[in-house]
Amino acid sequence: MKTEHNPNIDELLVKSMLDEASVAEQIEIKQWLLDDDDNQRYFEHFELIWTESKRLARRSTVDENAAWERFKARTVKQRETEVIPMYPKPVFRVLRMVAMVLMTAGVGWLSYLLATRSSSHEMLTISSGMQTLTDTLPDGSIVTLNRKSSISYPQEFAGTTRPVTLTGEAFFDVKPDKSKPFLISVNDVTVKVVGTSFNVKDNAEKTEVIVETGVVEVSRDTQRVRITPREEATIVKANAEMRKGIAADQFHNYYRTRRLFCDGTPLWRLVEILNEAYDADIVIGNQRLKNLPINTTFDQHSLESILGVVSETLSLKVEHHGDQIILK
Repeated sequence: MKTEHNPNIDELLVKSMLDEASVAEQIEIKQWLLDDDDNQRYFEHFELIWTESKRLARRSTVDENAAWERFKARTVKQRETEVIPMYPKPVFRVLRMVAMVLMTAGVGWLSYLLATRSSSHEMLTISSGMQTLTDTLPDGSIVTLNRKSSISYPQEFAGTTRPVTLTGEAFFDVKPDKSKPFLISVNDVTVKVVGTSFNVKDNAEKTEVIVETGVVEVSRDTQRVRITPREEATIVKANAEMRKGIAADQFHNYYRTRRLFCDGTPLWRLVEILNEAYDADIVIGNQRLKNLPINTTFDQHSLESILGVVSETLSLKVEHHGDQIILK
């Protein structure tokens, strides 16, 4: 059944939208929807126009209640004179035309905004997967992502800042531009720089920033610190505490330089980095071994060769139990 065959359907749909339809009228609408697929499409279109008109009505000064009463009065009068229109009611025809014009203009404007925004603010996301990855950002800054890390940034830094979002760990070598600060968002921590090189690492326990060159500002809520070369800022997630101190080692560089530089490094710290770097499960089987110092440099060595050197240097035994490695 086509819409034109039921001249009262617009009125019934309006009453349904206003929750004023009687049970009999609701049944009539349901039957009309079942009669023809075109009726279902008409209803969906009508509902879309109704929703849009409600949004526009919020900015209108028209008294919609009074308008509805006038509409019902006209409808009752038409019933009394038993006038059967050959075409849809003029008021609805006009409303449909106006609504279609508004919707067409709205869609066109929305499409323009989206097209404009996508051309200058389209976000790009780079993920490293199981390998480290180096990428050049739109401003010429260089970022090196550690494994299982990702970074998102706009296709162009068109605003007054250079914003990026980091997940995981990355080393940044930022191109200087005093007029446009470089901002890194990592969870609820913000790292702000102008031109410098530094490492940012985020995991389940803490967020850590270590500076190699320049000055970096790290902030979280009302807390704020400035750090310089060889200094680090650490935000512990358990208590949201921010600490500033001297970087204890250079292990933040291992994924970028492929080198582990140990200078009096305690065994527990080397094990911690080896587990991270090689996705291993190494444990120290004897607590008295934890703080034994190591003084050597491992340059692109395999895990087995590193553990061999550690075993020889500290007179340890390396035992394999399934995937777990125990140092005794």
